[in-house]
Order: sequence, then C-alpha cells, then structure tokens
Amino acid sequence: MLPKKSDNLWIELPSVDSTNNYAMGLIHEGLAQHGLTIRTAHQTKGKGQRGKVWETEPGANLSFSIIVKPGLLLSQSFQLLAATALAVRDELEKVLGDETKIKWPNDLYWRDRKTGGILIENVVRGRQWQWAVIGIGINVNQTKFKGLKNPVSLKQVTGKETDVLELAHAIQKTVLINCDNLQQQGFNRIFESYNLQLYKLQQSVRLKKGTRIISTKVNGVNKSGQLVTGNDVEECFDFGEVEWLL
Repeated sequence: MLPKKSDNLWIELPSVDSTNNYAMGLIHEGLAQHGLTIRTAHQTKGKGQRGKVWETEPGANLSFSIIVKPGLLLSQSFQLLAATALAVRDELEKVLGDETKIKWPNDLYWRDRKTGGILIENVVRGRQWQWAVIGIGINVNQTKFKGLKNPVSLKQVTGKETDVLELAHAIQKTVLINCDNLQQQGFNRIFESYNLQLYKLQQSVRLKKGTRIISTKVNGVNKSGQLVTGNDVEECFDFGEVEWLL
C-alpha cells in the first residue's frame, strides 16, 4: 500500500517496520527534506537505544520520525538531542503537567515511569553531518504493557484518550522550532532549559557501572552531554556508561 501524504512534509504509513528505517531509505534515495515526517499507526520493529526494541500496540501510541538537516558539527550531536527532548517534554507537559521530565540521556518520564523515548540516527559523509533522523515514541492510549519495566501512558495518567495525530503534529512543530532556534541562537538557552527539566535533578540516585553500584546526586548534564553527578567530588558519565537503578 502506498503511503498517504497529508502535505509535502508529512507521510502517513498504515504499517512499517521502523519509521527511522523508512526515513533513512528516503535519505539514501535522495528524497529527504528538512522537516519531512513519517508517522505510522503500526510499527512492527521499532527501535530503542542500544539495539532494544520499542514495542507498541497498533493504533494506540505515537511512533514517528522527523528528518532534519542539523546545521551543526557531529561533535555537537548532544545539542540536537537536547533540543528534541526539550520540545517533546514541553508538549507532554500540556497533557501530563509539570511532573514530566527528561531522563538522561533520551527518555521522557512522568514521575518515575517512562512515557516516551527518542532515538537519533545520523547520516555522515566525510566530515559532514548531512542528516539526522529523529525517532520519537510516546505511550499515548495504551493501558496494558508486557515486558516493560516501568511504562506509563498519557491515558493512564489522565484517564482520557489523546488524539495521536494531533499530538504528533504539535511535537513535530515544536521540535522544528527548537532546531531553528538552535541554529540561529546557539545552544545556551536550550541547554539551560534542558537542565531545569532534568529528571532527579539535585536528588539522590543509584547508578550501576559494570559491577559498581554508585549512590550519588544528579547535578545536571554538561554541554558535552555527560551526566554530572556527585556530592563532594563530581563524576561525569557518557551515554551508555551507566544504568539507572530505579
């Protein structure tokens, strides 16, 4: 079945293995445009971080990908992640309230439960960061989950159905606004706002690094994207270096 297009920058797919994969295909075929968004009602092999699978009930949740031209150096990739996470968080706050936070590095949490995640994949040629595919998954109207540690959906919090397509358009718009602001105004304002909305900021947490269990305090995230923790002595962690123990 051919995809439905609602406009030049929006593609609706009844079903697809992964919207990120579909977006990557468009890039490799030379069909990408900045802001082009691919959404599906049924993602059969959704991607999470480090090879994990994002499982979702068909039609109940939000699975989509936004293609962007970053206009940044690849070394600044955390800036795009921060701009995206802040945009998603700000739109979810309108539904869930101010207990919606960004859990470093790429998740959205309501209280201590996961409501969404972000996966950004890049196309780099030579030294140029040509394209980024921003994959976003949000638990919207699903109420029963299997095999997930601590999920929560918008419906479970509010008791109400949310229009998935309307939410997708709102998030897409805010993500693209933040991307434009990042390119035109720099990272400082987004960086400050990101840290203010950080999950467990200035609170004690337990992290696991290999066999080591670390009891520490979250002080923030630095501009390189490292989690900064510590009480008397600060310690910084890269993406994938530690696991949260919740």
